[in-house]
Amino acid sequence: MSYTEVAGARVPIRMWADPATVEAGAMQQLHNVSTLPWIQGLAVMPDVHYGKGATVGSVIAMNGAVCPAAVGVDIGCGMSAVRTSLTANDLPGDLSRFRSKIEQAIPVGRGMHGEPVDPGRLHGYPTAGWADFWKRFDGIAEDVRFRRERAVKQMGTLGSGNHFVEVCTDTEGAVWLMLHSGSRNIGKELADHHIGVAQKLPHNQDLIDRDLAVFVADTPQMAAYRQDLFWAQEYAKHNRAVMMGLLKDVVRKEFKKAKPAFESEISCHHNYVAEERYGGLDLLVTRKGAIRAGSGEYGIIPGSMGTGSYIVKGLGNDASFQSASHGAGRRMSRNAARKRYSAKDLEEQTRGVECRKDSGVVDEIPGAYKPIEQVIDRQRDLVEVVAKLKQVVCVKG
Repeated sequence: MSYTEVAGARVPIRMWADPATVEAGAMQQLHNVSTLPWIQGLAVMPDVHYGKGATVGSVIAMNGAVCPAAVGVDIGCGMSAVRTSLTANDLPGDLSRFRSKIEQAIPVGRGMHGEPVDPGRLHGYPTAGWADFWKRFDGIAEDVRFRRERAVKQMGTLGSGNHFVEVCTDTEGAVWLMLHSGSRNIGKELADHHIGVAQKLPHNQDLIDRDLAVFVADTPQMAAYRQDLFWAQEYAKHNRAVMMGLLKDVVRKEFKKAKPAFESEISCHHNYVAEERYGGLDLLVTRKGAIRAGSGEYGIIPGSMGTGSYIVKGLGNDASFQSASHGAGRRMSRNAARKRYSAKDLEEQTRGVECRKDSGVVDEIPGAYKPIEQVIDRQRDLVEVVAKLKQVVCVKG
């Protein structure tokens, strides 16, 4: 499957989604983005859906500018996964205790650790640069620095919404650990701060949508945003790594007799900015609900909490700015899902998965998401499938 090209204002819109199936609001957002004076290209992933300012599932390449709303408020949100030496035969028939142990180790929702996690106590955690990372906190936006204690205690926590921790098995019976989270509250506060700054700048006053306000190169506002952006992306990466360390510790204790071993972790952002070169130009590439899929690079494309996920390897397709989708993508809003589905529907659609099945997570029901298999099929020129996973435990916030 290759892309469909739709006419845009300044650049064509390359779509790996069927334009006829994309809601009108999302299509309007894509056209709005294509009007930005700094835009060099726009690629749309098969999981595209309406977002704030820019759609979720879009890759925006700009020359000398970046749009904070096109990154999203959960800066650095992404996935991590690791294959273990355990097999499905090592898992107990009743996984409720295992899920409970994970929930005890990793705070969910708005929760945080009572005391900051010391990465030095996590088996094999790479602590190099940890002190320097926190030292740089003193350089972030002054309006947000008062959140330091919360940021420290939320390091290694899940959050809510579509964030999750899962235990999965692949088609060969191997057990995988997988999780999805980002920069927690500190990332959101930094994003909100900088979006507010951008919207007041003179060059953004005539934009078609004020949520598309940008920072431009060689300005103090751009320098301040880049500093905070890259710090928050690093926070998100550390957050996932700490959680994975905590999760591995649970697995070691619960399966002590099996002496579990772990392969190298796969980790990828899907809400972030990267400096990349295309067509002889140094561009700022924003992926909001998209992963990098450079040639040979591993990525993770999750489905919903009852349908499974894929480990993929990028094919390095420049037409998509070497990108692929970040998941299945919602096909209905959270409010619509709550109105349409009940806890009983959730129980039915997550049969065989040890997870919450109450009304508090009905908005995450598999029926609210696009079929992950169709999403994968539409991007066969962007990634190749390495492994297909099916969750047996899913922890939600």
